Amino acid sequence: MSMKSFVFTLSCEDRPGIVAAVTTELADMGANIAESDQFWDQVSNRFFMRIAFLAPEGVTRDTISRALAPAIARFDMKTELTDQSQRKKIIIMVSKFDHAMLHLLYQIRVGWMDADVAAIVSNHEDSRRTAEIEGIPFHYWPVNKENKAQQEEKLLALVKETGADLVVLARYMQVLSDSLSKRLFGKVINIHHSFLPSFKGARPYHQAHERGVKMIGATAHYVTADLDEGPIIEQDAERVNHSLSANDFVARGRDIESRVLARAVKFHLENRVMIVGNKTIVFAR
Repeated sequence: MSMKSFVFTLSCEDRPGIVAAVTTELADMGANIAESDQFWDQVSNRFFMRIAFLAPEGVTRDTISRALAPAIARFDMKTELTDQSQRKKIIIMVSKFDHAMLHLLYQIRVGWMDADVAAIVSNHEDSRRTAEIEGIPFHYWPVNKENKAQQEEKLLALVKETGADLVVLARYMQVLSDSLSKRLFGKVINIHHSFLPSFKGARPYHQAHERGVKMIGATAHYVTADLDEGPIIEQDAERVNHSLSANDFVARGRDIESRVLARAVKFHLENRVMIVGNKTIVFAR
């Protein structure tokens, strides 16, 4: 029998019966649970859950929503139900350094990441050739103080036109305005070339080298109005030592950035990330 894939996430005040209320309804419609992850935050007494399941072909998103409605109301749940058969669309924004973007494109090409790139947007021409090779629409939008607001409106229009689910800043070296960050909250992921909160701003690897650090890393986070302070999705680090040059730091950093950003984007696309205030719950696999 043909089956359709869905992901259901929920958060609510913790009390007995939540899991049973949801899984009983899923079982009654013939659904088969593929993954189930849950977390109880004892400080806030909030319960978080992600269930990935397969449902018979005749079961629709509306059917599931109606079946789960009583449980949602009973426990006052905040929920999201996603039909995973609908392939997600992303917009990649990049400046001159394209390593993180190229890694994303590769992981999509080999099937590790299930997404379509609706467009590549850049304030430089450097990635046009890559976009042409990949058959992806390329938008060259140079940014300055005079046209920044206009270019951001164009981005909002592009998101709406393409139906993009996510905007990925793959080393896009422009700061988004407070207004745009708020309008696209939870839908823009940035890779910061440092292990936040250390070494913010320009040339973080050179800052790290000057300080003689023993670990370097990268941070993928949601973009907010507070620069480089959005909810963190994924981080990684690597040990370094005094024998390495600043350029060695940069080279290793590029590799870490690419891996971290790809994992963060994948987690988001698979509905594994739940934003809770200024942090996240990530049901990673």
